[in-house]
Amino acid sequence: MPLILGTNSIKDTTYTVANSCRFDGSNDYLTKTFSGSPTSNQKGTVSYWTKRSGLGASMFSGLVAVDTGVSSYGTNFTSGDNMDFWFYYDNSASAYDGNFTTNAKFRDVAAWMHVVFAWDTTQATNTNRLKLYINGVNQKDADGYSTETYPDQNQTVTWGGTSAAHRIGANPETANNKWNGYMAEVVYCDGTQYAASDFGEFDSDSPTIWKPKDVSGLTFGNNGFYLDFEDSSDLGNDVSGKNNDFTATGIAATDQMVDSPTNNFATLNPLSLYTNAATAITLQEGNLKASAGSGSTSWTTRYAFSNIGVSAGKWWVEIKCVDSGASNQFYLGIISNPESETWDSSLGGVSGGWGYYSNDGNIYHDGSHTGGSTVTYTDGDFIGIALDCDNGTVQFYKNGSASGDQVTSLSTTADWFFAFNGYAAIDSEWNFGSPPYSISSGNADDNGYGNFEHAPPSGFLALCTKNLGSDGG
Repeated sequence: MPLILGTNSIKDTTYTVANSCRFDGSNDYLTKTFSGSPTSNQKGTVSYWTKRSGLGASMFSGLVAVDTGVSSYGTNFTSGDNMDFWFYYDNSASAYDGNFTTNAKFRDVAAWMHVVFAWDTTQATNTNRLKLYINGVNQKDADGYSTETYPDQNQTVTWGGTSAAHRIGANPETANNKWNGYMAEVVYCDGTQYAASDFGEFDSDSPTIWKPKDVSGLTFGNNGFYLDFEDSSDLGNDVSGKNNDFTATGIAATDQMVDSPTNNFATLNPLSLYTNAATAITLQEGNLKASAGSGSTSWTTRYAFSNIGVSAGKWWVEIKCVDSGASNQFYLGIISNPESETWDSSLGGVSGGWGYYSNDGNIYHDGSHTGGSTVTYTDGDFIGIALDCDNGTVQFYKNGSASGDQVTSLSTTADWFFAFNGYAAIDSEWNFGSPPYSISSGNADDNGYGNFEHAPPSGFLALCTKNLGSDGG
């Protein structure tokens, strides 16, 4: 399990995206039906940044429009993790007039990706009428399409029109296939076919990294909009100047995240869960909530790990105990090189793991109590983990106070991951700096990043790409 940064893990950029919106694949979405005529029913561009939280299921992403019983338009990830883009689906004829399905599969749940689809049906050349870009690259010029059809010349559509319901995060017609992940910088430009380079650019120092640009100077047209998610009290707020606000359903202020395309925060990794069908661990809330299923008879195969591993620097993670279950049995801690373990024990029972145990309040390693006198924790408690990779130490905290002895003599060459291990029905919420829960106090790290209930110890940083750039990782 190598260090994972992701395709678009920008360490520094001149333009900063402050916030994103988290969608949990349940009943949360944004919706809008326009009241005025569009600038054009033949030209337009949609752009958005997204970070996936789940794979292997059909999920709508970006902007989807449905003129009920007539036509539909939008993008979704297929169950095979390809991207499917349908520009115009004629409901009466059950036929597409403009449809791409990528050969490429998009399975990186640690990285932000940028999607642009742009159309101008007045173009004489069919391939100029419709374009799909992923991370700045026209997909026709990359891996191509398994399905590739283009709209007729001068095709009119109801994108941005008054007859179509527009939705971000779900199907407007049935509200199903909901989005599970993050969205940022959602833009619709009514009346202009823009290129991906109008929304982003390749980094001059790392030319394979695609990064956002300021879009405020673009022409949005009558029904265009720009959702930057910077108003936590109104996450459907349009800042384009056109006041085309969206209405939020099932989205709360806590769904505003600081995880963004210009500062990518760690989450738990859905691709590295050690689980089984009978006693599964599931991830929710943008992969920041870990829930262990009920009915467990064993500690084994019930693990979740951070999707960023570190081998240098000092790192602070805060975990809220949401539900300790009837038996109050789970471990929060760290593990080195988890792919080398056989998973026949708890986090505190494996050779590479150190775990703070909720039931008796002790710290365990390789099956032995190793952390001195500690205290138990339960529902509502905040557990902090201060991992110092440079000096080979870890200190656990409960509600802001050190709990137990500092663990020393950790390997300073290993890749370290933060870990959760549970027995029976329990829940924990993980804050690597972009919290899934409401913060009553608010504390950033020494570099000004992250938002924590309890202040990180001096020198310890949130686990995000800006800090990896400053502290090595």
